Amino acid sequence: MSKKVIIVGGHGNVSLRLTRLLTPKHTVKSVIRTQDYEDEIRNLSAEPVLLSLEDSPVSDFTAAFEGQDVVYFSAGAGGKGGEERTKRVDYEGAVKVFDAIEGVQGPKPRLILVSAIDVRDPANIPAHYNEEDIASSRRVRTAIAAYMHWKYEADKNLVKRDKFKWTILRPGGLSNEPGTGKAAVGRTHITRQISRDDVAKALELLLDREDAAGLAIDIVGGDTPLEEALDAAIKKGETDFLG
Repeated sequence: MSKKVIIVGGHGNVSLRLTRLLTPKHTVKSVIRTQDYEDEIRNLSAEPVLLSLEDSPVSDFTAAFEGQDVVYFSAGAGGKGGEERTKRVDYEGAVKVFDAIEGVQGPKPRLILVSAIDVRDPANIPAHYNEEDIASSRRVRTAIAAYMHWKYEADKNLVKRDKFKWTILRPGGLSNEPGTGKAAVGRTHITRQISRDDVAKALELLLDREDAAGLAIDIVGGDTPLEEALDAAIKKGETDFLG
């Protein structure tokens, strides 16, 4: 069934891939912060919406979300602008989107949010991590400490909300290699990268998975067909956000 979808952070690498997957069957709007991207979005058969996570008020996002079935949040500062901008986009921008969904009158759209694997309380090391996972986690947390912190604060905020349905997808390190159509999904080891193509495909599959509401789902490169792996994780019903 065709759905009305809006993607926040529409010009990101994963978002553009997701747009290509969605537009043949669904009506897609793409939130971008500059007119420079409008033609590229239209060429993908999506409708550009000019809004800024940093500067536009919550009310403008609420208006954009009215009548939509699903909101994808796949935005981020991308390490540009230091910790201050990372906080404004990855945390405050995300919370702005959460608040805007809550402000929608009538049926509220579902939210599918792209976070990152290993987003957690640094003191709470997951029981399934091995020594390689722990070493990888330490390296990442040293290299992009602000990003991991503010993603964690955003996810903590989201998991407490119950006025709309949400799902969090938590990919591992991203690559631009062609997608394999395979993955490891759920509480898995965190050292393998995953193609942006495969992350976009997982996001497309989540569009029809209302039964994934309330779950945070880890995904890295693996050997199981993507749809099968995602289905098994959703049916298991075990969130990968451990607080």
